[in-house]
Amino acid sequence: MSAIRDPVNCVFVHGWAMNSAVWDECITKLPDWLNVIVVDLPGHGTMAGVQADSLDDYVQALVPLVHQPAIWVGWSLGGLAVLRLAELYPQRVASALLVATNPCFVSQPDWPCAVEAEVFEQFAGALNQNQKKTIQRFLALQVKGLPDAMNIVRQLQKSLESRGQASPEALVSGLEILHATDLRQNIALIERPLHWLLGGMDTLVPAELAAVLKTQLAQDNVVLNAKSGHAPFISHQCDFVEQLIRIAEKLQHS
Repeated sequence: MSAIRDPVNCVFVHGWAMNSAVWDECITKLPDWLNVIVVDLPGHGTMAGVQADSLDDYVQALVPLVHQPAIWVGWSLGGLAVLRLAELYPQRVASALLVATNPCFVSQPDWPCAVEAEVFEQFAGALNQNQKKTIQRFLALQVKGLPDAMNIVRQLQKSLESRGQASPEALVSGLEILHATDLRQNIALIERPLHWLLGGMDTLVPAELAAVLKTQLAQDNVVLNAKSGHAPFISHQCDFVEQLIRIAEKLQHS
């Protein structure tokens, strides 16, 4: 007979252009003692009518979700929001799992483990011409080189359709946030445990970030899944679930 565990709150925050439905399948694999909370960022999914212009606007939308320390899972843009929340509201955070997240998504002279600024600028320009085609290109970029690429794209597309697409304004402001945000110095101010899950085949967050997080930003809990892309919680669902459960169990034993 398994021991009865105290429930652990776990909040899932999606990435750019997506919505909370991206987590639906992996959530079904979690144990019932994990109390799951999913959220649509302002301007996305069911919150498409809510305006947000900055990363701190996202944070203010997330803060009321829990009033006790929780595990926060942030994917890509959502990971930036979780990092900022952990800095500003440590009392709401027990631990964080940052999935395919870069504290600075745009490459700098001292930060080559990121993408060129032109990538976000091209997406911003393309949005004005054809939003649907731009989103499709973004989905394809997330799975580039993966053997099951089409299945992952279909799952992401299904998520978009089930809970609604982001507003054009949110897509533009989200790209601006990705382009402008640099949280490298902020990480040293975060008191809560940070865990990272990166993909070795991610075209948006280079694999070399894993080593840089350890050497330059003193991050000990970095997992690099060599065969996954930008959505490891879909392509390598079991590995993602196992990592999250380990984080939750560690909290219970602390």
